[in-house]
Amino acid sequence: MKTKTSLILIIVLLPFFLLSQGQKYAVKSPDGNINVILKVSENTFISATYKNVSILDDSKITMNLKDRIIGENGHVNKSEKNSVSEILHPVINVKSSEIENNYNELTIIFKEDFKIILRAYNSGFAYRFETSIPGDITVLSETGNYHFPENYTLWWGRERGFQTPNQVFYDYTSLRELNSNDLASLPLILNPLNGPKIVITESDLDDYPGMWMRGSAGNILKRVSAKYPKTIEKHSDRDLRITERENYIAKTKGTRSFPWRIFAIGEKDGDLINNQLSYLLATSVKIEDTEWIKPGKIAWDWWNANNIYGVDFKAGINTETYKYYIDFASKFGLEYILLDEGWYKLGDLSAIVPGIDLNELIAYGKKKNVGIIVWMVWKTLDEKLETLDKLEKMGVKGIKVDFMNRDDQEMVNYYHKIAKLAAVHHLLVDFHGSYKPSGLRRTYPNVLTREGVNGGEEYKWSWNQTPEHNLILPFSRMLAGPMDYTPGAMHNAQKKDFKPIFDTPMSMGTRCHQLAMYVCFESPLQMLCDAPSNYYREPECMEFLSAVPTVWDETMVLDAKVSDYLIIARRNGNNWFVGAMTDWDERDIELDLSFLPENKKYKMILYQDGINANRIAIDFKQIKRMVDSSFKKKIHLAKGGGLAVMLELVGD
Repeated sequence: MKTKTSLILIIVLLPFFLLSQGQKYAVKSPDGNINVILKVSENTFISATYKNVSILDDSKITMNLKDRIIGENGHVNKSEKNSVSEILHPVINVKSSEIENNYNELTIIFKEDFKIILRAYNSGFAYRFETSIPGDITVLSETGNYHFPENYTLWWGRERGFQTPNQVFYDYTSLRELNSNDLASLPLILNPLNGPKIVITESDLDDYPGMWMRGSAGNILKRVSAKYPKTIEKHSDRDLRITERENYIAKTKGTRSFPWRIFAIGEKDGDLINNQLSYLLATSVKIEDTEWIKPGKIAWDWWNANNIYGVDFKAGINTETYKYYIDFASKFGLEYILLDEGWYKLGDLSAIVPGIDLNELIAYGKKKNVGIIVWMVWKTLDEKLETLDKLEKMGVKGIKVDFMNRDDQEMVNYYHKIAKLAAVHHLLVDFHGSYKPSGLRRTYPNVLTREGVNGGEEYKWSWNQTPEHNLILPFSRMLAGPMDYTPGAMHNAQKKDFKPIFDTPMSMGTRCHQLAMYVCFESPLQMLCDAPSNYYREPECMEFLSAVPTVWDETMVLDAKVSDYLIIARRNGNNWFVGAMTDWDERDIELDLSFLPENKKYKMILYQDGINANRIAIDFKQIKRMVDSSFKKKIHLAKGGGLAVMLELVGD
């Protein structure tokens, strides 16, 4: 009787035991290194290993709707596998002219009208929810309690709240030092003691708020999002304060795909720079005609406060000053100039200030082969969208849209609206006061760049824009997409000499540190931030700045360590460029050109820190010589130093 009773008890309890253990579904990366597992029990959990070592322990993922919780007590109907291996050719070659799209995919289909899709690439993994619920749904929140196997250190992009331009400095801290009061915007670099670096970000963000991270107890980070704005008070053209929020993060269609949650992986630090997951996981291009989209460099007015000199007119926001910018751009082959704040009366895009004749400037620029891009506050544009049609008819080439400072659902939709309308009117877009790139640049490649970064403007008012900060950005923020850092300062200072000055700013680090940014930092629409008058005094530097491209056919990271140094080589056509940057530690690097094709000769123009650059940061040395792939040389980088190299193919 005891045996029979025990057997009955086992039969009765077996389903409950199996449910508690959960059903497991797994997908591996093509190279077999990454294994992503979804466990379905009372809740749904995602985990992952790298080379059979855990990098993400069971982490609860759900979507919490008004009338149900997706991922809780779900029942799997079936699962489907898919594999893709192809080469993509992007409209804009940010990193390369070819992108390998090679992944294994697992779709788990639930009876409760939703799916969870897992993708494993050699460079990381991602997951997303898809729903097929009739009508509209209200999403109260989304759970992503990411549980890591140890107390990872990380570079925490600290934020004070959700209404922010996501311009952050990074605290190097650990998971257990964070708590629920600690908020960070993405991308976020995790640094396991033994294992690859992991960067968390997202892609294909549409009609949904952006993803952020909040600290928690133990080795856990919790994904969070801004709730939908309910009450907004307008204090000025750009100061719109959210005073009350709804109890939900999104109202949206019940049948749709939600954003990809990305865990990019780099066994070497440099692997993060070539990571393309943000692009690969975005919706494909929606613009049929893309021939008009022209990347290039821009002569910029705002950073240098129009402080030009040696002219016979009064510098300022006037036609004469901008003709001077056009002449400068034309002389050095820059494609555009920017009219930043001041060209229109704030609050009214139709009211051009008396000193500016925009039609005359456009006509003058056309003769000189220089296009005009104009700045505007987002809300002012939103209240008068017909401005885009007028700008197109006038011949303006692009817009810089500023001060959004949010990524709630309403604002994310604004980005899509402007990107689409700008494409209709053949206008390039640079978003400032913006959230991180999240795939829009693939869908609408006229969105060439955006801010969402503590870039060169910080030199005007901050002591924190250090060379070390500059060497975190390529591995974190830049992984998400191009960043409008605005390099090119010609007044450079070592730490002891630096002072934030608004109208006549200087940069931290050496002259070559600034030049190297044009190779190390990606932005198809790249600024020259300093005054043309200062550049005219630097013909050797302009030899480089005139030639360096803003798009690349190939990128090779030669050596890299997050926050310490970077050496990178990029190819455009037959020519190569090398950039190197260091933090406040001076160091010797090896310039090894063995990546060049054999039996080919190149004219090399090399810019390196001068012998006195540790004392006076503007000191640099230019060297010209013929080289080939056998060239190898130790080069010293000063404190906050850099290296910039042009390699022009000689003959065929």
